[in-house]
Amino acid sequence: MLARAATRATGQLLRFAWAEALCCLFPAAILLMLAITAPLSGSAFPRYDLLLAGCLLMQVLMLRLGLETRDELKVICVFHVLGLALEVFKVSVGSWSYPDGGFFKVFGVPLYSGFMYASVASYLCQAWRRFDLEVSGWAGNVPMGLLAAGIYLNFFTHHSALPDLRWPLALGVLLVARRTRVHFTVGDARYAMPLPLAFALIGFFIWVAENLATLVGAWQYPHQASGWDWVHTSKIGSWGLLVIVSFITVALLKKVKSDRHKGQGTPPVHR
Repeated sequence: MLARAATRATGQLLRFAWAEALCCLFPAAILLMLAITAPLSGSAFPRYDLLLAGCLLMQVLMLRLGLETRDELKVICVFHVLGLALEVFKVSVGSWSYPDGGFFKVFGVPLYSGFMYASVASYLCQAWRRFDLEVSGWAGNVPMGLLAAGIYLNFFTHHSALPDLRWPLALGVLLVARRTRVHFTVGDARYAMPLPLAFALIGFFIWVAENLATLVGAWQYPHQASGWDWVHTSKIGSWGLLVIVSFITVALLKKVKSDRHKGQGTPPVHR
């Protein structure tokens, strides 16, 4: 009995790991490209343009091979724009920099950088489909949408005379989503976890990926100018907040699409 339970648990863990690996395909491809092009860092070669071409090619391949739907590509494009806008602001205030060369830059920010934010949305879209995600106890589109907008805008305003509202916003998410659960399928079993826990776990693993990305010169924080060092653990909270924005946005887009199809009397189609 115990051996059978252990075998099943191991099988479920392997299924979960495989599905997660597929969900992380685009983020993993970006990290791999960063590692491959790392020797070009500091040279006159336009490394960032090569990374941009690689990201575009990866998106074309994922779409053609059926690893990504057209709707998911639309979400990725939206997050590319949102991420690029945030990058332009953060670089302008000296939060970090892109020291390598590239012709396709906007105010010192390479266009490929938007794909790093889009990769978070890619992961969420893939997970939603592969794990058949459902959300219960949803607090409503208006409060969740306002929280997402507030978190995103706070990334800009906390460098000004306005106060940094990260912690109040995080507490607001915990309060509003305290009864919210995300349900997912692995194999033939259905599981659930509190939504805030999912945000924290994804934020932590993005922080791990961020350390790897800065190690291979994706970008550079001021304290890394004289040599690589760990990204401060406070960034886990920042990434967790970004995950919240991404998740709420994806959830709202999916709900709008679902409601539209219900109004038309047709089931939603994944395209």
